[in-house]
Amino acid sequence: MNTNRKFRFGYTKGDRNGIFIFCLLLMLGVGLNYWSFYPGPQSELSAEPSAFEDSIQRLVNKLKNKQSLEPQREIYPFNPNFITDYKGYTLDMTLEQIDRLTEFRAEDRWINSKAQFQQVTQVSDEWMSKYSPYFKFPEWVTENKNSTSRRSKTLSYSEKKDLNLVTESDLIQISGIGESLAGRIIAYREKLGGFVDVIQLKDVYGLKAEVIQNLEDKMALKTPVEVEKQDINAISVLELSELPYFDYEMARTIVNFIKLREGISNFEELSKIEDFPLHKLDRIQLYLEIKE
Repeated sequence: MNTNRKFRFGYTKGDRNGIFIFCLLLMLGVGLNYWSFYPGPQSELSAEPSAFEDSIQRLVNKLKNKQSLEPQREIYPFNPNFITDYKGYTLDMTLEQIDRLTEFRAEDRWINSKAQFQQVTQVSDEWMSKYSPYFKFPEWVTENKNSTSRRSKTLSYSEKKDLNLVTESDLIQISGIGESLAGRIIAYREKLGGFVDVIQLKDVYGLKAEVIQNLEDKMALKTPVEVEKQDINAISVLELSELPYFDYEMARTIVNFIKLREGISNFEELSKIEDFPLHKLDRIQLYLEIKE
């Protein structure tokens, strides 16, 4: 009898045992290969949290360092009328306070004092004590505030000071005139050799009509410079250029213009000359005239 008989599918018992052993060895090999390449869940979890925690700690250290430097932040003087959303945020203003300021400025209105700023924005007294010392208003606001307290009743002619003799200190006493404007008035007076008429104050840069009125309430031109008016139809280029309001080129253009027309009958004719300062005609006529 043949003991090496075959089982179903044509495999003998020996073949079957060989296949089983081969499969077992194959599984062991795969298992060993897996564990050799993957260190296991414990080692993987223990390594990754260490790197993650290290990056978190570095971020925390940076934030702490930035916070420690915050008290050293330097604040420069600024005009509170131009506080933007970002600027307001850096100044610890709330969104509501910033919005109140924005709405106020949207109406083309201006903040002109610390008290007005607090009234509009409703910031706290603590905020004002911390940040209002850095407010920097325009020069004209400062000048007006400084001069408001100097206002007094209108003086009589005899009580008024002479505009051709006053000093910068005298002018600063006028409402709306600060050091800069006072200096310009004195410098222009010296350039003219003295005022001929008060209307020449119009030529001082930055001197507004209402301020000129304030000045006339306290001062008068008691000793105006006397000038002999010259006939514009007979004046020479050199003589015209030596008068206020004309340089040599403009003087030459005017004289040539008049000669071509064999004289002019009124000053308005000069408006045909390019760049002729027609808006200064009232001051020009202090020095020139048209003789019959």
